[in-house]
Amino acid sequence: MNIDIPEGKDAIAYVWGEMVPGIGIAAAGFSMSVYDHTTLGLREFEAARLRIAQINGCAFCLDWRTERDGETVEDSFADAVAAWRTTDAFDVRTRLAAEYAERYSLDHHGLDEEFWTRMSAAYSQLEIVELTMSIGSWLVFGRLNHVLGLDTVCALPGH
Repeated sequence: MNIDIPEGKDAIAYVWGEMVPGIGIAAAGFSMSVYDHTTLGLREFEAARLRIAQINGCAFCLDWRTERDGETVEDSFADAVAAWRTTDAFDVRTRLAAEYAERYSLDHHGLDEEFWTRMSAAYSQLEIVELTMSIGSWLVFGRLNHVLGLDTVCALPGH
């Protein structure tokens, strides 16, 4: 871990809640809002989330599977996300979610008109904004946890 955690303190609660409470608590609220208030389908949500986890290398995020009403994606889903370009396991929206996550995190300047034409054909503007905010959350907080070495002790409260 790259942050000193006082003896007996939970690393996540300490970093996210105590160290910088004016920022960390708000960040945690935003992070949880992505899960609690999403309108996106489970498969497209997880395709984007897992692609960011793969890019970030966040151990917890790679191992986590979002559950909704007792349902999660299949065990082979993460492999399909890594192969989003060629997998036959995805519909158009799920493939676009993985593509968007990858391009947003690695080449956001390269999101060209051709991409936005395909994205707008599959997603409403509301969904594009929601997916963009979700990807941003996973990108920044997954990287924060990985860079600080918290990703091996991370847990999402209430999930």
